[in-house]
Amino acid sequence: MSMDELKRRLGQVSDLNAAAGLLSWDQETQMPPEGARVRGLQMATLEGLTHELFTAPRTAELLDAAGTPAGETDAAVVRVARRDFEKATRLPTEFVEEAARARNEAHHAWLDARERSHFATFAPHLGKMIDLARRRADLLGYEDHPYNALLDEYEPGMRSGQVRAVFADLRDRTLPLLRRVTAAGNAADYGVLTRPFSPEAQKAFAWRVAGEAFGLGPAFSRQDESAHPFQTNFSREDVRITTRVEAYWPACLFGTWHETGHAMYERGVAPRWERTPVSAGASLGVHESQSRLFENLLARSRPFWERYLPALAKVAPEVTAGLDADTIYRAVNRVQPSLIRVEADEVTYNFHVMLRFELELALLEGTLRVAELPEAWNAKMHDYLGLTPPDDARGVLQDIHWSAGLIGYFPTYTLGNLLSVQLLEAARRDPEIAAGIERAEYAPLLAWLAEQVHSHGRSLTPAELTERATGRALSADPYVAYLHAKYEDIYGLKAEG
Repeated sequence: MSMDELKRRLGQVSDLNAAAGLLSWDQETQMPPEGARVRGLQMATLEGLTHELFTAPRTAELLDAAGTPAGETDAAVVRVARRDFEKATRLPTEFVEEAARARNEAHHAWLDARERSHFATFAPHLGKMIDLARRRADLLGYEDHPYNALLDEYEPGMRSGQVRAVFADLRDRTLPLLRRVTAAGNAADYGVLTRPFSPEAQKAFAWRVAGEAFGLGPAFSRQDESAHPFQTNFSREDVRITTRVEAYWPACLFGTWHETGHAMYERGVAPRWERTPVSAGASLGVHESQSRLFENLLARSRPFWERYLPALAKVAPEVTAGLDADTIYRAVNRVQPSLIRVEADEVTYNFHVMLRFELELALLEGTLRVAELPEAWNAKMHDYLGLTPPDDARGVLQDIHWSAGLIGYFPTYTLGNLLSVQLLEAARRDPEIAAGIERAEYAPLLAWLAEQVHSHGRSLTPAELTERATGRALSADPYVAYLHAKYEDIYGLKAEG
């Protein structure tokens, strides 16, 4: 009976987390501006209650009584719950509530600062986020560097030294490719990417394809607009995504399909994990592998545009006039150093992540002060991509993550890039899946992903999942080979070595 009581308690914790998530979603999409102050108090209360329930002595008693259950499902629930409990009990409820209030205040300060492109408005709140991150790392405990404690919350088992090594390797093997591609000139008419495309038509087309190609459906999901696109879910039957609409229409389309990858991961978690700590992605890196796979490996492919260009022509003939599938394929794969991470191409994207990782390390170490951040940001943008942001909104203020206290999160984007190619390479060993991908018919691939990745939830570690699904540990080799093959072809470059 102790296992039944433990599951009831874990279910209550899950329900409270879902309620807090719903308040957060509403804040981003529906809430009137004056609701911000009280919403922050409401979210802090919910997070405090959830933390107290989960870390109560009775939870420890139930975990001890459960031991190691014989059944695979119960064993995974206890294992993951015990890991979460050990971390959570190191954080006092007062700290959890303080962090929740600070995040709410920082979020609204960020929105205002970004709107006015005025970093000084956000700086005191960012200082608070950095202080909270240091305190959180100290409370959780770490070896070698405080960043390790924070990174482990998003990517269990990963360490900052490993990230440094991965990034150094990627930099060495992809920076020469970037220079060759940019020197080659245009591969298509890029004016197509800013042709008139009404906001409603953008959203409608993106949503339709999310359903037809990738399985996202209105029975369990919906799409709204927000300042920064995101995905959230309150169960596998209630998954929400957001997007934003710009004159540069790929931002809406590919943003929607990116978030669809996240959504289908949550949708695919096996029902047996519902209302337990296992009912979520294995890590944010694994999560990003799904969003990047859908957004880039599928939706930026030739077969995809051969299949969906006629549908786009029906809703936006002004966009597709005079174009064939190959031309639009080349256009949406344009490589050009740019200011905005979420609009970056595949070749330059990881440099945006490296920049943020290095700045986070410096902020945590105290070698960089918050007031110096815009200048440091601009200098690294120039070093990596040869660009200098003209204002804070297109520079240091562009991402929502720091206002939400998500320090240690950014490396997972690049880890997801690596895993996305490694997973697709493994899936394509099945001839039916490979043939489907060439026709932009993804049902066999989606079924493979559901079985090999999604269904497991958090029952496997990222390393275990990667090894089981692909037959090898995570490696940058498939990703680097993919970038070279794809972009040497698009830009007519001679393959190296």
